[in-house]
Amino acid sequence: MSESSAPLFHFVAASETFLTVEEPLAEVLKERERYYGEKGKAIDFWLVKRPAFLERPAVAAIAAAVPRPAAAVVSTDAKFIEFLKLRLEFVLKGSYSAASQAEALASLG
Repeated sequence: MSESSAPLFHFVAASETFLTVEEPLAEVLKERERYYGEKGKAIDFWLVKRPAFLERPAVAAIAAAVPRPAAAVVSTDAKFIEFLKLRLEFVLKGSYSAASQAEALASLG
C-alpha cells in the first residue's frame, strides 16, 4: 500500500502526565465509548502511550513540541480530534498515514 492510499489517522498529543493525570481524559473517552455503544458505532479512537508515530518525519515539527514521555489520542474521526483539541486546549494536533491500524497505534514502550 502506498503512503498516499494509506488510511489517515488524526491525533492530539501531549505529555503522558498531562493526558492521563492532569486532564479528565478518561471521563471524556468513557462518555464517547458509551455514546458509540448507544449508536452501534465501532470504536475509532485509542489512547496511545509513548506513540511511535511521533518519530515519523511527517510529524517532526509537531513532535518536537510534545514533552516526553508523550501520549496521544488517535482517531480516524477528524471531528472528534478537533473536539479534543478544543476541550483539552494544551495539546498539539496533527495527522499521519499508516498502512494499518496496528502500525498507527504502535508504542515505543
